[in-house]
Amino acid sequence: MEKVVITGMGTVNPIGLNLHETWQNAINGVSGVGPITLFDTENWKTEWLVKIACEVKNFDPARYMDAKEARRRDRFEQFAVAAANEALKQSGLQVTEANAGRIGVVISSAIGGMKSIQDAIFTLKDEGARKVSPFLIPMLMPNGASGIVAIEHGIKGPCFSVASACASGADGIGTAWMMLRTGMVDVVLAGAAEATICATGIGAFDRIGAMSRRNDDYSMTPQPFDKNRDGLVMGEGAAVLVLETERHARARGAEILAELAGYGATADAFHVTAPDENGAGGAAAIRLALAAARANPEEVGYINAHGTATPLNDVAETRAIKAAFGERAYKIPISSTKSMTGHMMGATGALEAIFCVQAVREGILPPTIHYQTPDPECDLDYIPNVAREAAIEMAISNAFGFGGHNAVLTIRKYR
Repeated sequence: MEKVVITGMGTVNPIGLNLHETWQNAINGVSGVGPITLFDTENWKTEWLVKIACEVKNFDPARYMDAKEARRRDRFEQFAVAAANEALKQSGLQVTEANAGRIGVVISSAIGGMKSIQDAIFTLKDEGARKVSPFLIPMLMPNGASGIVAIEHGIKGPCFSVASACASGADGIGTAWMMLRTGMVDVVLAGAAEATICATGIGAFDRIGAMSRRNDDYSMTPQPFDKNRDGLVMGEGAAVLVLETERHARARGAEILAELAGYGATADAFHVTAPDENGAGGAAAIRLALAAARANPEEVGYINAHGTATPLNDVAETRAIKAAFGERAYKIPISSTKSMTGHMMGATGALEAIFCVQAVREGILPPTIHYQTPDPECDLDYIPNVAREAAIEMAISNAFGFGGHNAVLTIRKYR
């Protein structure tokens, strides 16, 4: 089967509006958390228990698209266009009539245009059906980002979105990997986008007990794997990778950044929101991702953890890593970059795949910031607070979602 390589990457997220800025902030341990500004947490008939989030700062959609088109697109779609543009530029790929049908787009989203749905419901209630935007459907549909990116660049191959909660980005990249290995296409723009920082998103996630409420002292939250962790902080943004068959990339003289060597996916079949406590599903996905890469567990030099900072998830993931790697689990550096970016829902897995590419390319492992107090049940090496230099050959990225979805990607240094 064809080897799959990565030739371009792009992102907008709470710690950067491009790849370079994001990576520098990640290895320097910069936090993206702050008070919510995207809606007024005081102007509601309720007392908001969560008033913090990891927002994308200073994002101007007019930098990436026509202002009129921007108004017809949900924020998650705007993010996707920005990330895809950067990834394509880095890859040097030119889309033409001759190759357009051999290029695919798989930009996933767990939820799609949540704020567009919310605003439309308010409009329907207050002003009636005739005032609902005629652009609502393309703004809310999770496949909207993929469709818009394909339209923007004239891409005519397979185009769709994967929705598997917080595993959506990783599953979308894994799906693209399978498409390329079987010869369905030569190139895929793969990644994910999400924008759920709105009253509905914050309110709903808080109601299931998943979110940190440290509104007045947010300088030390979220705290993945820390004994005092109290929940996730919601993030937003997008990340897109240009994936190609090795043969296609080499034929056009592209710079190859890394190899996407493997993908594994499983289901816990346990609970609609809670992970399987023993981590069996996550461990199985790790084993599948390594087997697909024909990799020995000894080759793994870094794990970018799902690490949401929720009490249940971090323990279950620690157990999954131990089950997959045995005693070697204690020797593998692990970090949760969600400690900086927050939890970008479906988009996080795509950004964390980019962090793995950067780790194998540059030999720097990003830290888990805010880590203070060890948890006896989370007793692995979580790269506390300060990035670490380490020449590694392989990294894996874990993405575990509500519904029991587990997705793992294997990133290998390209030789």
